[in-house]
Amino acid sequence: MEPYVTSHTTNNITTIEFFHPQSNSLPGVILSLLAQTIRQAGEEKDSSVIVLKSAGTKAFCAGASFDELVQIQNESEGHEFFRGFAKVINAMRTCPKLIIARIQGKCVGGGVGLASAADYAIAVKGSDVKLSELAVGIGPFVVGPAVERKMGTGPFSAMAIDATGWRSSEWAYKHGLFSDLHETTEQVDEAVNKLAHTLSQSSPDAMLELKKIFWSGTDHWDTLLNERASISGRLILSEYSKKAIEKFKAK
Repeated sequence: MEPYVTSHTTNNITTIEFFHPQSNSLPGVILSLLAQTIRQAGEEKDSSVIVLKSAGTKAFCAGASFDELVQIQNESEGHEFFRGFAKVINAMRTCPKLIIARIQGKCVGGGVGLASAADYAIAVKGSDVKLSELAVGIGPFVVGPAVERKMGTGPFSAMAIDATGWRSSEWAYKHGLFSDLHETTEQVDEAVNKLAHTLSQSSPDAMLELKKIFWSGTDHWDTLLNERASISGRLILSEYSKKAIEKFKAK
């Protein structure tokens, strides 16, 4: 199947779904579509709440596309690629509607960023998490502010430093990345649908004011995440990064 981002609104609930055949990884085109679709959903008058999900039953999101990373030739291209993650996180941050993330599997790198930028994440057990960026010569610079905001400096730094180690879904729940954790995906879907329905009947003005409070102190993120994208865009050009990515691709 070809990669895609879809969106549909039913009963005041907008569901945004993304897919990539490589474990729902995120190439530039998917990042651009996600940011655009989230912004559009935020402006939709018939929508009160957004559900963000990925397709399939395995990984929620494998993070940056390695195929695209190895093709980056200069700092400008690197900055532009990582700015895609910045645009998605900022679209979620500034969206005037609450965003529920449905997490049905493992989250890596940018996938952890998506879960962190959601206002409420509901996950199935086994949705383990990892910030693998340091292992490929960069770091979780762009997603870092969202992860640190959601989980705190301690858990964020632990994941950022131990870039090859998985943290369990229970650990992610304990430290606030996931708001709710269930045994099966059926239970996750039931919980997502129930919360989305409740929020769809709630006051849009009240939810907007809540969201402003949740994200207070982040008005500088347009600049901050752009600067962080420049760091990643520079580091990805190193010989270390190129060799590390090729090793990962060869596995």
